Amino acid sequence: MVEGASRGPARKARAGKGTAAGTRPVVSRRRELGDVSARSLLMTMLGEYVLPQSRPVWTSALVEALATFGVEEKSARQALARTAAEGWLASERAGRRVCWALTPPGRRMLTEGAQRIYDFGSGERVWNGTWLVVLVSVPEVKRDLRHRVRTRLTWAGFGSPEPGVWITPRADRETEALGVLKELGLADDAMSFNATYGAVGSEAAMVARAWDLSEVEERYEAFIDEFTGLRPADGAAVLHAQTMLVHEWRRFPFLDPRLPSKLLPAGWSGAKAAELFHTRHAEWSPRALERWEELTEDHGQV
Repeated sequence: MVEGASRGPARKARAGKGTAAGTRPVVSRRRELGDVSARSLLMTMLGEYVLPQSRPVWTSALVEALATFGVEEKSARQALARTAAEGWLASERAGRRVCWALTPPGRRMLTEGAQRIYDFGSGERVWNGTWLVVLVSVPEVKRDLRHRVRTRLTWAGFGSPEPGVWITPRADRETEALGVLKELGLADDAMSFNATYGAVGSEAAMVARAWDLSEVEERYEAFIDEFTGLRPADGAAVLHAQTMLVHEWRRFPFLDPRLPSKLLPAGWSGAKAAELFHTRHAEWSPRALERWEELTEDHGQV
């Protein structure tokens, strides 16, 4: 479970913490240094600020931005080097200084990720009761491959009620699933079906076995508590708040399968969290981008 996500008195105690005109969102020091890694935070910044501007950024600017979240310079530089090694960033030296630009694959990856993050939670899709079922077997000894299958299919919205069985109410995800299985060399032995639930057992029980919706809802509640009352006072605080807003929200496309409302618990908090994200993002985005431009200009134009 997410830290501090329990309901009741603890939740009430958190409410209103963000109402003061502070300079930082309601994020504990432990959470910033533990749960938020330098690299994942860097990826959030690249997608939110560097991608729209389409121009390189000096190392010193990125290091300073990450430092506001408690990331030490050594960790920031390691995150840059790792991201570059994975092919998402390219460096260019100017004397003793280094600037970074997104590579074409990095730009594509961040563009696709941004679309999924920003579109997530908007609109309710009509569901006709059809499930997409994918059967794919991976031997226990191939743990790395099993992990990759789970990671990729979970990101695509699938859940697994039984080993080797993956389901989603989004029948249009078949092409994406096929692409994943081809990439992992599993397509030839896998199978897929479109089906409706039968008379044996219950659909609700299947959903409960495929997804831990209680944990997802607790994370939504924590997100709502963290950002509902937050009112950043100046440009630096807005940049910090917007970065954390997007950083926290980008987890949900991986965690939440976006099930039709008839399959969700009563009073599902995902809709409220989505409304909060889109409202705050639109409200803070102009000032956050302005502050990012100020920060990069302070370190000199590339």
